[in-house]
Amino acid sequence: MAEKTYPVLSRRQIEGLIADGRSVFILDQYVFKADPWLKYHPGGDKAILHMVGRDATDEVTALHSTEARQQMNRYRIGRIEGRWTNFIPPIQGGKFRPLSDGNVEDDAEECDQSSTGTSSNPSSRDVSPVFDNPEPALRKRHAADGRPGSASTSSVSSVEVDDDGMSYLDTITKEKTTLDLEKYPSLDFATQDTIVAKYRDLDQRIKAEGLYKCNYGAYAIEVTRYSILFGLFLLFLHWGWYVSSAVCLGAFWHQLVFTAHDAGHMGITHGFHTDTVIGIIIADFLGGLSLGWWKRNHNVHHIVTNAPEHDPDIEHMPFMAVSHRFFESMRSTYYDHVMEYDAFAKFMLRIQPYTYYILLLFGRLNLYRLSWDYLIMGRGPRKGPAWWHRWLEITGQTFFWTWYFYGVLYLSIPNNWDRFVFFLISHMVPMPVHAQICLSHFAMSTSDMGPHESFPQKMLRTTMDVDCPQWLDFFHGGLQFQVIHHLFPRIPRHNLRRTQKLVQEFCNEVGIPYALYGFVDGNKRVVGTLAEVSRQAAILAKCQKVISESDDPIHGHHH
Repeated sequence: MAEKTYPVLSRRQIEGLIADGRSVFILDQYVFKADPWLKYHPGGDKAILHMVGRDATDEVTALHSTEARQQMNRYRIGRIEGRWTNFIPPIQGGKFRPLSDGNVEDDAEECDQSSTGTSSNPSSRDVSPVFDNPEPALRKRHAADGRPGSASTSSVSSVEVDDDGMSYLDTITKEKTTLDLEKYPSLDFATQDTIVAKYRDLDQRIKAEGLYKCNYGAYAIEVTRYSILFGLFLLFLHWGWYVSSAVCLGAFWHQLVFTAHDAGHMGITHGFHTDTVIGIIIADFLGGLSLGWWKRNHNVHHIVTNAPEHDPDIEHMPFMAVSHRFFESMRSTYYDHVMEYDAFAKFMLRIQPYTYYILLLFGRLNLYRLSWDYLIMGRGPRKGPAWWHRWLEITGQTFFWTWYFYGVLYLSIPNNWDRFVFFLISHMVPMPVHAQICLSHFAMSTSDMGPHESFPQKMLRTTMDVDCPQWLDFFHGGLQFQVIHHLFPRIPRHNLRRTQKLVQEFCNEVGIPYALYGFVDGNKRVVGTLAEVSRQAAILAKCQKVISESDDPIHGHHH
């Protein structure tokens, strides 16, 4: 049977489809219309929406199995010729002209405009203070006085007090972006295409070396460790050693997270339903956390890593902020609400370097809230191949709250004080996993480098690895190799250390810095980032206070 042929769609036609509300993206030179699949996608609709108008080949390949990619072919509607130049997706603020618009430019002219590093179409989004008004020295490695550029926040002397302080934020944004432009390879098409080609070659080499194959013997050791921890939890509970029992249960939960993470990425059997069931048993039945919520959240995180408006993994307002951009009360495209920079947020951000680890101690409680919100509100697919996952998860949640709250806290512990202490300790002990997750990204770039940055460069710019001895791998559970994991999410975690050397060679070849820090140094960088943002908030408050106290509220000058 002859393979189906597809019409060639012009850039202008694709823009018109997106303007009409269609969820269209490019995959291996084919045009896909994902509208029918949005409500069925097990990874949530947001992940797809962030790919609209973009070449999603690398993101789709990284996050999906070969079988899943083959099933996607039913959504092909056409093909393209030549190199695709990314639009900015509507969810990120991109604007598109309908085909009925009479002011139509030819594709060649639009591609010429896009090669400047701005939007693929001057009308496709609002003006960016970074990319639409580049300063002449933006790509230079040194300032005019010969000194390297810096993002000093030590004083307000460099900020004109003639506005509401927003120019100060714009200055920081441009400084951060300039530093990233100096540090990482050029965003021109030739450089980025070379990086993508070598990244794809690396993927083929990883496959050839069998690094996508799961080491089931390693999981036998994991299961043994889990069993020992769970057994000690029950034994100490029986003996009335409640603190020791709570510590063992917390350690059990800490370790379980790593295998649930593997299952969520189909990194165990590589089978969608098999790994999902494994993940639900671990996360929901034993840990009280929703695997479906995690998938929806985590897929977006992998696609728009460290983007303050879009990545839920760095959206912790009003308690924490890792970028000055949160001072603008921006709207989260993931949570669909404004992250208000209000009085409470200003207070919390002022002390965030000191409250960071305290907040992480109670991070699991927030995950309960997010899990139940996902399940009760039905945010996952209700039809399609994953329709039954929600009901299995609700069953798992019921099971968890029954055995933990009724069986352990109520039946096995005699008084309320011991129950409270047990609850507190068992939920505080898994804190390191929250620190490990934050460590990988909080100190890395949050700059918006525009739509033409390649997937591998973005992952390497926004993620760090943690250097630790091999014998300690069990404690980090693969999260110490987040750079490798973000580049190749489906590689089983027990193969990440072997893959690390290949990734380091790739980074050296393409000239992208590979961020690798020790656990202590990495934590210092995270706390340092939080302290820097705290200082920036204080400076902004001073700017605004001077303006509010002046006689001229517009220009901030006394007369």
